Amino acid sequence: MSLIWTGSLSHPYRIGGNVGLYDTTLRDGEQTVGVVLDPEQKLEIAALLDAIGVDRIEAGFPRVSPDDWEAVELVAGAGLRAEVWGFSRAVAADLEALVELGVRHAVIESPISDAKLGAIGVSRDVMVERITNAMTFAAEHGIHAAFFGVDSTRADLDFFRYVYEAAVEAGAREVVVVDTLGVASPEAVRDLVGRTIKWLDGTPVHFHGHNDFGLATANAVAAVAAGATWVHGTINGMGERAGNANLGEVALTLRALYGVESNLELSRIREISTRVQELSGYALEPWKPVTGETLFRRESGAVASQFHDPPSIEPYSSELVGAERGLVLGKKSGIDSIRIKAEELGLDVPDERRAELLAQVKALGARKHGLVTDDEFRELVNGSG
Repeated sequence: MSLIWTGSLSHPYRIGGNVGLYDTTLRDGEQTVGVVLDPEQKLEIAALLDAIGVDRIEAGFPRVSPDDWEAVELVAGAGLRAEVWGFSRAVAADLEALVELGVRHAVIESPISDAKLGAIGVSRDVMVERITNAMTFAAEHGIHAAFFGVDSTRADLDFFRYVYEAAVEAGAREVVVVDTLGVASPEAVRDLVGRTIKWLDGTPVHFHGHNDFGLATANAVAAVAAGATWVHGTINGMGERAGNANLGEVALTLRALYGVESNLELSRIREISTRVQELSGYALEPWKPVTGETLFRRESGAVASQFHDPPSIEPYSSELVGAERGLVLGKKSGIDSIRIKAEELGLDVPDERRAELLAQVKALGARKHGLVTDDEFRELVNGSG
């Protein structure tokens, strides 16, 4: 039985195939304001990511701090199934740290937009030299490197092509198109990723997007439609400013709407979402796609009348993402809500009492400015409310 009930409207736009998922929760995700993860916590998250099928895990940027160094060391030595990647600037000392730690895969970043280069006072020529030197160093020391052009989506297009081609010629094995400030539209992402694939014929292309305009998932889809091999993201979409692409949302959207599979075990995504929230000290909106607390809870009376038929009120099954369905009572409840909740709790409520109980439930929900609990409903049924 299918667990996806999206209808056929999107079928003509299906992409098909597979995509690899690259998680950067431990590095870019930790850049969320106020979040600090210690090495053991990062190791725990890495193990969870590995268990749910993430293909590549970015363990961190070892030269940021001793804790980051230790975290990369722990994750790299944990014997995970996933490929463990490090993160480095185009700086010799950063790369030497990865060699010392035995990390064999790394993203190597450098800013390439004129805005970024101007802010740090470095010319295009000097930056290209740094990039090519770093890629040569990585290749000579057995590091499988992906060039990560910071602020790709605001770079001059001719310079973008020049620097990416130079990086590959110098030894980069893969490249990342980077929407650092989340400024690209899906159409622009599809165009830029497509051009990059054409220019670097045969070189795998990643997409790394941020969510400043709420387009990170749409942009990830656009990148895959253009031929991107890898999509970057984080658990819960955590990250600087508005965060990164949410890896769970991206995986579900690609599978449900575009027929693109990944190795992510969606039925466990809420498990890791909850644990990362606990370790990071933040909470998500309860209506958040895929992992929101109230995503499969129903209060509306009109919806309750269809509660027995999930495909009529939900686009995909709660089972698909490891969630539980439930009906709650409040100001917006209806007659069917009373019947269903009474049956769920094993309470004997005759048909003729439902309207009276519904009025009491609505009144209590309005007074509380919230939901009526199961215990409160029992009290109303028993006449003690």
